[in-house]
Amino acid sequence: MKIGIIGLPQTGKKTLFQVLTGSELREQSGAPKPVPGTADILDQRFDKLVSMYHPVKESRARLDLVLLPKIEQETIARGDIFREINDVDAICHVVRAFEDDAIYHEAGSVDPIRDAEMVNSELLLHDQIFVEKRIERLETSLKKIRDDKNQLELELLQRMLTHLESETPLRLMEFNDDENLQLRSYPLITRKEMIIAFNVAEDQLDDSTLADKIKPVCDKEKIEAMLVSAQVESEIAQLDSEEEKLEFMQDLGIEEPALEVLTRLCLRALGRISFFTVGPEEVHQWLVRVNSPAPVAAGAIHSDLQRGFIRAEVMKYDELIEYGSEAELKKAGKFHVQGKEYIVDDGDILNIRFKV
Repeated sequence: MKIGIIGLPQTGKKTLFQVLTGSELREQSGAPKPVPGTADILDQRFDKLVSMYHPVKESRARLDLVLLPKIEQETIARGDIFREINDVDAICHVVRAFEDDAIYHEAGSVDPIRDAEMVNSELLLHDQIFVEKRIERLETSLKKIRDDKNQLELELLQRMLTHLESETPLRLMEFNDDENLQLRSYPLITRKEMIIAFNVAEDQLDDSTLADKIKPVCDKEKIEAMLVSAQVESEIAQLDSEEEKLEFMQDLGIEEPALEVLTRLCLRALGRISFFTVGPEEVHQWLVRVNSPAPVAAGAIHSDLQRGFIRAEVMKYDELIEYGSEAELKKAGKFHVQGKEYIVDDGDILNIRFKV
């Protein structure tokens, strides 16, 4: 599962990608190409578990990212950018909200809501053009040969076209299982979940004006939105120790690192949750789909655990923190044994019993 980072020129998406992945990007020659990378999922629960168990090994879950070429008239006209966006599972759109006279803006002014709406309109238009062309082909085919399957597809596409013409993304449209299967091969971008990261200046981090203004639109179009200062995050990343980073954040009044918020939103967009395995040898964070039963979570660790699943011993993260240790948790009767039907919750701490 992969998050694509998109944006107009000079939005700071490259800086944000570098901070997330810890990589330095080289200048590309020729046509810009997607740049893959991976990012540690930042989760304070993981850090707390490490401090409790002092394991020999720490293993964070990781997120696959890809930095896509900037959205501009050339890439839109060629259509390359849409093919590349179609290859990712969810979208993180970085929008410039900071003022800096030294950094040009192709529109001549900084207006984050205008820019976000412009990109959304381009994505909607892409899907609309695809659906219109597909409808034309089906109508031509049906005039020659009547086919029930093609007729059902045509009716579905006509409903989708009406939806898109109302300037509404397809992620807000409901489809049944057969329709979802039909649409899997279609390059429909607005079906993907979207996060908008407004890249703000340092002095805007505690200003809710922009967030309040964009909230009604985001709620309506099922978009997650957040504020991040790529420059501030870059400065934090360059500090040597966690103590220095914490002190720097406290000085700025930052309660939670923006990168932690962003990776959490990315997981939500991908429909993933975290669970943990713990012990003196290793604390490990794992990812699994939302609403996964315990054997499927076991399979994320190793296929043998799913195949031979007997039961899952479950501790709830908040309860473990409350009682301070496994021993105290068990004394309080909060150590749970669950079977194959148990649905794993975000933050669960699992120990899988199995036999193969």
